[in-house]
Amino acid sequence: MENFKRYVLLIAPILFSFLNEASSSVTHYSIPEEMKGGSVVANLATDLGLDVKTLNPRKMRLDIIANKKYLDVNKDNGELYIVEKIDREYICLAKPSCYLKLEVILEYPVRIFNIEVEILDMNDNAPQFRRDIIYLDISEATPKGERFSLSNAVDPDVGSNSVKTYQLSESEYFNIEVQTGRDGSKFAELILTKTLDREQQAVHNLILTAVDGGTPARSGTASVIVRVMDTNDNTPTFEKKIYNIKILENSPIGSLVIHLNATDLDEGSNSDITYSYSLYTSEKTQETFNLNPSTGEITVRGMLNYEDFRIYDMEVIATDHGANSLSGQCTIKILVEDMNDNHPEISIKSFQSPVNENIKLDTVIAVVSVSDKDSGDNGVVDLHIPDNMPFKLRESSDNYYELVVSEALDREKVPEYDVTFTVTDRGAPPLSDNETMTLELLDVNDNVPQFPQSFYTIRVMENNAPGALLSSLTAFDPDLHENQYLVYFILEKEIANTSMSMLFSINPENGNLYALKTFDYEIEKEFLFHIEARDSGSPPLSSNVTVHIIIVDQNDNAPVIVSPWRAHGSVVEEKIPRSTDKGSLVAKVIALDTDSVHNSRITYQFLQVTDATLFSLDQYNGEIRTMRMFSYRDPRHQRLVVVAKDNGEPALSATVTIKLSTVETAVKAYSDMTEVPLEYDIFSDLNLYLVIGLGSVSFLLLITILVTIVLKCQKAKPSKAAPPCRNSVISERNSTIADSTLVSNDAYWYSLFLAETRKGKLVVRQPVPKGSRYIVSSIPRGTGLTDTSDSAASTLQVGN
Repeated sequence: MENFKRYVLLIAPILFSFLNEASSSVTHYSIPEEMKGGSVVANLATDLGLDVKTLNPRKMRLDIIANKKYLDVNKDNGELYIVEKIDREYICLAKPSCYLKLEVILEYPVRIFNIEVEILDMNDNAPQFRRDIIYLDISEATPKGERFSLSNAVDPDVGSNSVKTYQLSESEYFNIEVQTGRDGSKFAELILTKTLDREQQAVHNLILTAVDGGTPARSGTASVIVRVMDTNDNTPTFEKKIYNIKILENSPIGSLVIHLNATDLDEGSNSDITYSYSLYTSEKTQETFNLNPSTGEITVRGMLNYEDFRIYDMEVIATDHGANSLSGQCTIKILVEDMNDNHPEISIKSFQSPVNENIKLDTVIAVVSVSDKDSGDNGVVDLHIPDNMPFKLRESSDNYYELVVSEALDREKVPEYDVTFTVTDRGAPPLSDNETMTLELLDVNDNVPQFPQSFYTIRVMENNAPGALLSSLTAFDPDLHENQYLVYFILEKEIANTSMSMLFSINPENGNLYALKTFDYEIEKEFLFHIEARDSGSPPLSSNVTVHIIIVDQNDNAPVIVSPWRAHGSVVEEKIPRSTDKGSLVAKVIALDTDSVHNSRITYQFLQVTDATLFSLDQYNGEIRTMRMFSYRDPRHQRLVVVAKDNGEPALSATVTIKLSTVETAVKAYSDMTEVPLEYDIFSDLNLYLVIGLGSVSFLLLITILVTIVLKCQKAKPSKAAPPCRNSVISERNSTIADSTLVSNDAYWYSLFLAETRKGKLVVRQPVPKGSRYIVSSIPRGTGLTDTSDSAASTLQVGN
């Protein structure tokens, strides 16, 4: 420990001296900004006199002081390279010089080198104006040579890359002069080189361009908009010096004679004008005509009479509102013309309203007289009515006219007519007058009720609630009042001794059709009847419509599993030999659904199965078959839950649980297994008695065969195995379903016998032990099998 302390005391001065020497020298590099990442700046190992092989062992690292790490050193070759592109304007803003200070640190022994990288500016920024648009307001009275300051442009680059000069777009009125500020920045002054005239050009649009000194040079632009301010240097001017105007006598007071419009090219108050009469205008003229001082409108102020005064002369002065107001004037001559100043008159002498819409043709509706106080052509008048009306005028005497019906009227098309009588004289210009009368038409019951459709098809979902609204059958009658009040009836029609009024009801006032009972698609599928709509006119009119009611099936009947049959809630138990081959029929599930074809389409699927690899279920016919042979690892008891699902929405289903027990081939089946036979009770009323008779005869014949089989089986010895019974028998069932399968609820039955239901045969498939008993739902005759059961199902015993 003492030796280590002495070593530290000895080496410390040397180490500090070395560090001070290393830190005092600075290695300087200069690089342009915007160099790509990966670019090599220099080889530090060479410049610093370091051995490249020692860079990694000495843990060489590069620290950048107070900046992001833009550079790094490659320890394998000692090269200093760019890590990330450097933006000088971002690092140093507007400083004239920009440096990155780095420290290269090595260990073993510790040495520190100071590196200084100067970032040289590149012309990568264009000059920009603080505002894109510069507005200047200059009076048109401003003398030429006047100067105006403009906003300067800014360039983030420095030195020669900053703004050097300005340029102005071509203009005959303006020029610029570039000035240099105390800080060396450049700015431009706008100089007026020619006197402005607002009336010639009110706005001057200029483009100011700032150009930097880089290579290549970059530039930026700003729009300079000079708005010329107005001075009062233009006098008001009328469109004409002399106006000649003609006006009719008896023109109403306030009528417009002329609208004078003097214009002043100045703007603002310098262009606001006031109109007035001159001193040379007579008082008579000023009393007869009024001059609006703001708008320049001259209107009639007093009555004009051609016989009293025919010509009016006047002078009008227009004065602007400038500080030194200017004025202009014009002369107006007004000529009064004679006119047809009496309007013709109309007088209604007789008028009938209202009238019935079925009024006869040529019936007189009104009598009208016309007159005019003028004389000559101004007193001759003509009377007419619109051309598009079912009426015509008939002159009855001098200046008397009759209005008569010329076409048949129909209130439903046009309930009333506004008849306008127009009388016009033959003056120049002609005068006219008009009178309008309203003719109302009274309704007549001449329209039958109309339904929107001639045939209605209404779909009704079965199991509907009694009193449910089926549809609204509304007719329309264009007549009025009692002629349009409709009453609805169901036209009686009996179907199977049932009146339609017992099944349906219609609201006599609004035509709402209701169901009086709940319909069942399985019993009633459609109805066809008529509904009549009758109005309350005199005589009443009516029409009818055909209604087709279609009962829509609802999935309201769940499938019923009829095979294998079992008591409600019970489980079907079957036995099958373990030697059953692959593909053998184990059981067949049959379900029936009384709904329509779509809703009664049944599919079968396993809900639960002990071993999914052992059995398969045909989803369409319900047959359960073995998918492979049984192995010694398979359990002896298998539980199958089959669900029969219909195609309705929502789907209804029924399930059956089948417990399968596997037995050895030589083992007897249990005789205490009871099963209920599959029965179909779908006989119709027409052949019920015939089926009962045939069944009785078949039953007596079956009893005789069974007794014979029992006697033969009793004579046989129980210790010896009987040879297999190879006779085929005919099995007839008392059922209307010809192709239904002979069903045994013992699965062992299927391994011994084959039921060929379409041919009515029962065929032995393999040797059957003598004296064996099997439960089946039908008794095969002539096979040596004996019926020993008194229950609904039959027990078959194998005989000799």
